[in-house]
Amino acid sequence: MIRRPFGRGASFRPLPEAAGAGAAVELRAVTKKFGSVEVLHDLHATFEAGRVHALVGENGAGKSTLGRLIAGVHAASSGEILIDTNPVHYSTPRQALADGITMIAQELLLVPRRSVIENVFLGTSGDAVTRRRLRPRYEALCETAGFHLPPDVAVGDLRIADQQKVEILRAIARDARLIVMDEPTASLTGAEADRLLDVIRLLRAQGRTVIFVSHFLSQVLAVADTVTVMRDGHIVRQGTTGGETADSLVESMLGRSLDQTFSAPAPVADSAATVLEVDGIVANGSTKPVSLTVRAGEIVGLAGLVGAGRTELVRAIFGADPSRGGRIRIDGVERRVRRPGPAIAAGMAMIPESRKDDGLLLLASIRSNVALPHLSALSVAGVLRLGRERRSTDAAIKSAGVRGASPTQSVSSLSGGNQQKTMFAKWLMGSPRVLIVDEPSRGVDVGSRQTIYDLIRRFAADGNAVLLVSSEIEEVLGLSHRVLVMRDGAIQAELTGTEATEQAVLRAAFGAADTTATSDERDLS
Repeated sequence: MIRRPFGRGASFRPLPEAAGAGAAVELRAVTKKFGSVEVLHDLHATFEAGRVHALVGENGAGKSTLGRLIAGVHAASSGEILIDTNPVHYSTPRQALADGITMIAQELLLVPRRSVIENVFLGTSGDAVTRRRLRPRYEALCETAGFHLPPDVAVGDLRIADQQKVEILRAIARDARLIVMDEPTASLTGAEADRLLDVIRLLRAQGRTVIFVSHFLSQVLAVADTVTVMRDGHIVRQGTTGGETADSLVESMLGRSLDQTFSAPAPVADSAATVLEVDGIVANGSTKPVSLTVRAGEIVGLAGLVGAGRTELVRAIFGADPSRGGRIRIDGVERRVRRPGPAIAAGMAMIPESRKDDGLLLLASIRSNVALPHLSALSVAGVLRLGRERRSTDAAIKSAGVRGASPTQSVSSLSGGNQQKTMFAKWLMGSPRVLIVDEPSRGVDVGSRQTIYDLIRRFAADGNAVLLVSSEIEEVLGLSHRVLVMRDGAIQAELTGTEATEQAVLRAAFGAADTTATSDERDLS
């Protein structure tokens, strides 16, 4: 094993300017099993030093698992991993870090009660190094990455996108020769993601190696030198990105072509009744009352910039966060919704922004997660009827398209796409009248996206109401019958039909008289 001085007592070193500082990786017949389930099958691949290598594939294809093997999070079940032609057998991430290899995980691994600067330098400095001495180094890192976060704020108080930036800064601070980035741009705005791509290019120019796992194929094509396509635990092909297109990558990922365009949503009848009516509710942290309606069969999208109040509004409607004043009516009946319990009883369901923090019990089984909101309906005299639970949950799991998993498997072992579909199974099993969906496709591959879009459309087509929040402007426009654009906690504009364009949404979101969409602005997150 190649040892380098990381950890307690290590001194900081400037980023090397010379090429060749990166680590090369070779896989020889690498297999990985979890119990009796083989998730990676006989992998052979080479990742050259000093280049950006993309890993693409559907959720569940094995991309993240492969990244974790390289970074020492998991150990290979068989086969051989070579770093700079030397066989390695990592059993912990610290061993990989000693060889200059680190990972930015899709599920953030931060200490919420510690400050930003403490999290950034966690594991890279001795106890004797004071925060005063770390601050110049921190400021230099922020300048390099283009991320400017207050160093003394607790990480737990930051929004998810800013927590992602802390992870990125920490990887750079560890002076790694090879960085595995697992969906690093999933929580970033378009401008922030572009800046991260610039950081990746800088790392490459300094000779470092980056393995870039991403569902954003445009970013893959913009920054990667090579691309490795995975499907069902196999490496389908590996080559340079020159000549590749998003369509060619999707076809290799899925083994078939996929029409990635949005079809027009089914029209809503003029006579459709109002299912959800929100009148004058003031969300947590806002001073402005908001009113809106959603009719039977209708999907209403909420668009806006970060801080516009979209998530705060839908959480207030569902009773997940406190709110003031206002009325909520479901099918014309006024409901007092101050907690999620009464919201569920009133016929509402919500897919939250963060499945990890608010949506799922990761250590519980798929079946237990799906059954959780419906225990009273599955019980008789307070006793859970296991047969009834099994039949109902298994039907819901199948209907939601959760793939390749036993209902007794823990949710934590599922891919991001299957975790997201598990949340849909959980709520749609109860036949709600209103479905609130916050960021339905975050961290989800192209195949799972289509399944999720179909679930949303099907739910609305059955005569129910959908309130959709998304930071992807194409998603809002492609799924919604009407788009409500929020700004500063209030609804700035309502757009329907041909007036619902990218330019119109951006104009309202920015409060500008005229706005032309740029690459930095297409993502409204």
